Amino acid sequence: MKLDVFSLCRVVVLLAFSPLALGQLSQMTGAPAPASSGITLAELEQLALSSNPTLAQAAAAVRGARGRHQQAGLYPNPTIGYLGEQIRGGIQGGGEQGFFVGQNVVLGGKLGLARQVASLEEEQAEAKAEEQRLRVLTSVRVHYYRALAGQEMVELRRKLSQVAGDAVTTTRQLANVGQADKPDVLQAEVEADQADLAVERAEQNQRSAWTELAAAVGRPAMPTTHLLGNLSDLPQGDPEQWVETITTGSPEVRFAQLGVNRAQAVLARSKKEAVPDLQLRGGLQQNLETNDTTGRPIGLQGFAEVGVEIPVFNRNQGNVSAAQADVERSRQEVQRVQLSLRQRASRPLANYESARAAVERYRSRMIPHAQEAYNLYRGKYEQMAAAYPQVLIAQRTLFQLQADYVTSLANLWTNAVALQGFLLTDGGESPATSGDTLPLMETVQP
Repeated sequence: MKLDVFSLCRVVVLLAFSPLALGQLSQMTGAPAPASSGITLAELEQLALSSNPTLAQAAAAVRGARGRHQQAGLYPNPTIGYLGEQIRGGIQGGGEQGFFVGQNVVLGGKLGLARQVASLEEEQAEAKAEEQRLRVLTSVRVHYYRALAGQEMVELRRKLSQVAGDAVTTTRQLANVGQADKPDVLQAEVEADQADLAVERAEQNQRSAWTELAAAVGRPAMPTTHLLGNLSDLPQGDPEQWVETITTGSPEVRFAQLGVNRAQAVLARSKKEAVPDLQLRGGLQQNLETNDTTGRPIGLQGFAEVGVEIPVFNRNQGNVSAAQADVERSRQEVQRVQLSLRQRASRPLANYESARAAVERYRSRMIPHAQEAYNLYRGKYEQMAAAYPQVLIAQRTLFQLQADYVTSLANLWTNAVALQGFLLTDGGESPATSGDTLPLMETVQP
């Protein structure tokens, strides 16, 4: 009878801790099995480019700047009007009536300089639109990898919950045949409850991540869909080079450099403002006054006026001084933006390096070693050479490492995407006010 009990225990343990019940946890360090259907990152990006309202705002801003550029190049309209003097005629019985045409002739190249200022404003609007496009795409990518990590975490937690449930069943069966005590049963039940709670937390985190992703795309009602992708395909590239590219090639730096050019153009335009415009006026009038010699009305006669405004008191000196100050401020703004970008990149860079080291350590040492330790304890327990709590501890350690590995992958990807995307992660902000970055992942409880 004793041999039958040992045989029953062995069968029950093998069923509970078989590779099928464990879900082949060692495969979690590699690529997950692809789903038959779902949505890819590229498809989400295309949806965002067509749906995110901030891109339409940026496009409207470009059209507005283009319109102002067109307006700045238009010549002043002429003036046409009626002219009448001494209409009642007085003792002469006549009067003067006619029409005139007036035109201001812009001198000093002011019109061309105004077009140059407006042209640079249009370039700034286009740079802002391109910056916003990168913001939206980077925001979508960050939220995609967070949602992808949440999706994998849910799958992992469900597998672990199933294993914990199987362990409860196994422990109860062992207790029925006298091979497990009540503390063993209670410990297994606690492990199962903790696993169920972890599933609920993972599902809530996944829903939250999907809501943020849908908002970044611009389709808040988008139904939850399986995400296609592989967190384990690590990002490639030199992070130090990413930082250098940020400080030299960021759209924010380009926008600031265009600001310098625009300020210089405004200064040049302000200096020419003192050059007076030529004021022309001329016309024809019918003079009905009687000529003393002929006794007839004088008849048709013409007139012309030419004038300029003399810049005696107002030479636009105040605006010139303000424009000079703005040029200096714009030059300093370029340096400030570069320093700010380098400062803002320091934390994502540190997070990336830390996550990369953690991922490599999990993948190459910690998870394989935990898997091997778990397999050894399980084998000894199957041979009745190890206590069940040792198996639970090894199992818990392996499970936690798997969850930490997924979290580290999410940290790695979100910070890599931010660095590769010039730190432009606030895709939901208005193009006119965007500037703050989305908080990146550092430590997320799995």
